[in-house]
Amino acid sequence: MKKLMLAVALSVSSISCGVIAEEAKSEKQAKTAVEFRQALMQLVRSNVGSLGAMSKGKIPFDAASMEKSGLRLEQLSLMMEDYFALDTRKFDVGSESLPKVWEDQADYKEKIQALTDAAAKLQNVAAAGNDSQYKAAIGGIFKTCKGCHDNYKAD
Repeated sequence: MKKLMLAVALSVSSISCGVIAEEAKSEKQAKTAVEFRQALMQLVRSNVGSLGAMSKGKIPFDAASMEKSGLRLEQLSLMMEDYFALDTRKFDVGSESLPKVWEDQADYKEKIQALTDAAAKLQNVAAAGNDSQYKAAIGGIFKTCKGCHDNYKAD
């Protein structure tokens, strides 16, 4: 009886912590989930483009633009856990996500949190107008992107 209660407690605990990803029930559901993920990532991409150009010296640093991009990236990062919660591996729907996204949800969530934190830091640096920290704050964004892509995105 104790073993049964322990198993139930562990199951409830892992579900409530979001460790287990729900599987897509149909190809249509999986395809829609992938489309939403791709749209989300396109919005991320649209907000890091100017940051990359600033960091490389192709355009001047613009604190207002950095702060706006930081806010948007923070907001988008807060959606990622929800949009990547549905496991679409059973269906051939053109996803670039590696299976590890759903196999190690805890680590994936840590990577998302790192982006959230880096985006908040970028906003703070931009709002403070400390131009000596701009490049490092932008670098923090790209470091989190790379950390996630290296582990969870197909090349």
